[in-house]
Amino acid sequence: MKAVVTVVGKDRVGIIARVSTLFSENNINILDISQTIMQDMFTMIMLVELKTATVKSVNGKLNALAEEMNLSIHLQHEDLFSSMHRI
Repeated sequence: MKAVVTVVGKDRVGIIARVSTLFSENNINILDISQTIMQDMFTMIMLVELKTATVKSVNGKLNALAEEMNLSIHLQHEDLFSSMHRI
């Protein structure tokens, strides 16, 4: 299953490393990634493939990481993300 992940927060060392490590530990493949810094704000959008993990199980881990790093991290099924952004 494919999903879209968004990460937003104050820029700091290790954001990409921590998120990608969490994905690696949960057998989640990063298919595409775009990230930028706008002034001091870090923004990243990733397309990922969940091979064995579920959205529910990964969301709990991402929420913990977001709280620990003071970030906003959201994971949505690709179909839901596409539907929400269709004009």
